[in-house]
Amino acid sequence: MRMRRHSAGSDDEAGIDLTPMLDVVFIMLIFFIVTSTFIKTTGIEVNTPTADSSEEQPKGNILIAVDPNGEIWIDRQQVDIRAVRAAVERMRVDQPDSTVVVQADEDARSGLVIQVMDQVRMAGVQDVALAATAGAN
Repeated sequence: MRMRRHSAGSDDEAGIDLTPMLDVVFIMLIFFIVTSTFIKTTGIEVNTPTADSSEEQPKGNILIAVDPNGEIWIDRQQVDIRAVRAAVERMRVDQPDSTVVVQADEDARSGLVIQVMDQVRMAGVQDVALAATAGAN
């Protein structure tokens, strides 16, 4: 009875197929590109005040930030108080049922925040929320 030995340089040698791994990497890349375009930011970080009665709500479609220096930011651009209404109306063209969240810094002037909310309501948005950090319950 003869026994065959497999030589080390055989053509039947198993190799690693990288095609499935590349498919997964490309699918993940496409996923991250698509989801990153839907993340809305105002362009600045604000320290929102804390409130014990704050409630978790679905994220608003339009975010407006008011910083302590009196600057207003919408969609990573600084805007004047007179341009808030036009900016909100322009953003609502694509999504008529949009909600607005005003992220006012805890040191921002309340008069400016009220003016921003007034401009938003004059743009036709009745669902306006103020952002707050949940306090200790």
